[in-house]
Amino acid sequence: MFIYARDCIAPYVSKMDEESAMDPAVIKSLFDQGLMGIEIDPEYGGTGSTFFSSILVIEELAKVDASVAVLCDIQNTLINTLLSNLGTPQQKEQYLSRLSTDTVGSFCLSEAEAGSDAFALKTRAEKHKDYYVINGSKMWISNAEHAGVFLVMANVDPAAGYRGITCFMVDRDTEGMAIGKKENKLGLRASSTCPLNFDNVKVPEKNILGQVGHGYKYAIGMLNEGRIGIAAQMLGVAQGCFDHTIPYTQQRIQFGQRIFDFQGLQHQISHVATQIEAARLLTYNAARLKEAGRPFIKEACMAKYFTSEVATLTTSKCIEWMGGVGFTKDYPIEKYYRDCKIGEHRRRPL
Repeated sequence: MFIYARDCIAPYVSKMDEESAMDPAVIKSLFDQGLMGIEIDPEYGGTGSTFFSSILVIEELAKVDASVAVLCDIQNTLINTLLSNLGTPQQKEQYLSRLSTDTVGSFCLSEAEAGSDAFALKTRAEKHKDYYVINGSKMWISNAEHAGVFLVMANVDPAAGYRGITCFMVDRDTEGMAIGKKENKLGLRASSTCPLNFDNVKVPEKNILGQVGHGYKYAIGMLNEGRIGIAAQMLGVAQGCFDHTIPYTQQRIQFGQRIFDFQGLQHQISHVATQIEAARLLTYNAARLKEAGRPFIKEACMAKYFTSEVATLTTSKCIEWMGGVGFTKDYPIEKYYRDCKIGEHRRRPL
């Protein structure tokens, strides 16, 4: 993974961040390496690996570029998992084969008034014979710019409240679905985040994923697992920033010695290194519990919270240790600092 990330992703990172766009070559290389179908059964073109493997990949990618890690994280821990667990044989054949080889997926839950309160969504799906008509809008939808299939949460029975929420699979070229202008963000700039609008979008009944009215259960389950993915992202950001900074402190000479040799700096470095290792153990433990089928929600929340704190601490300290150059775009430190801020927003329960 290190060699792949260094050779196939690192050369694109600065330009992608500057232009706020994911290079198609990077997306293609992720598919070529089998990193977009890590847990998908080989029957559908996946690698047939494990959840823990997905977490390790997300961490390694985030060391180089958190935007690429987000793309891979959503694909593996949300989209592929939902389809693998809930899809009918026909749905798996139609979608998993694409998701493992050339199609990006997107998870559509958040709305203007449904962020942390995720189930206050207003997008509706009205039943007509053997199809549904979806109307509404979504916000902050990651991967939207490149996605070929969208898992859309809509309410088929508003009177039932959240118990009417249902998951629909909507193809990109479906008439009436429009992808809005992507957000101009502080960090994760190469990761597309767009609003979506649904204007009388006709979706066949066969495109319902799982059971009608169970969408809220699926979303809760995926968001619980997703916390571990976010923890892996923040862990990778912290470690990547740290790894870029320490060599500089070992080369920079001030007052006749390396700044790394000043005891005051060594105290700070050892503290941050310990925090990163603690964050890694929390993240790996949550992933281990989830993979073993044991209760993991508390541990996932802890990992997500703590790694966000550690990423913020690490990137801030690294800029200080780098001095003036850490504030420039000549080094990637300031980018790590911008990318980690989203982790603090995503510490919320949902």
